[in-house]
Amino acid sequence: MRDIKLHAMKVFTAIICFTVVIGFVLVGTSHAKTAKEIDASVDASLERFHKEVKGAEEFLKSAKGVLVLPGVIKGGLVIGGEYGEGALRIDGKTVDYYSTASASYGFQLGGQKKDIILVFMQEDALNTFRESSGWKAGVDGSVALVKIGAAASLDTTKMKEPIVGFVFGQKGLMYNLTLEGSKFTKLKK
Repeated sequence: MRDIKLHAMKVFTAIICFTVVIGFVLVGTSHAKTAKEIDASVDASLERFHKEVKGAEEFLKSAKGVLVLPGVIKGGLVIGGEYGEGALRIDGKTVDYYSTASASYGFQLGGQKKDIILVFMQEDALNTFRESSGWKAGVDGSVALVKIGAAASLDTTKMKEPIVGFVFGQKGLMYNLTLEGSKFTKLKK
């Protein structure tokens, strides 16, 4: 009898966790942003990036393309999910819109909102990304996440990776994060 109650409790807890996570992720996706809303959010995210990271402007000038996903929502309670929408810019102009999504399982509790910036330093990496119907970080290409401290600056001469990533939270650059398994899909806007 005790085993049945314990099993029922585990199943009930799993169902509640799954429902909470799905609800949290769907709140972000139920209101699909317009192209104009995405572009405004991308502009704000890039402005913050330029203010917080010394050398960001020069670094972005050398990029072949920049994917900016502002306000990516991540939540989890044992099972986690993440979703956000953004724009790919080439020469400062939006050329495509993308979404990112991922799921995870393990010890996790809570939620966060973050901005993701992927900088394509090589034309081949950018072309592979754009030609993909669902590009997955760590599978279709690796992303070198930059971790710099508060008064640090980017040295563009040391950036040799094809794709460089930055993740911002409410208080600046975030540490110990990964984009492995995140899927990026082109949107029709």
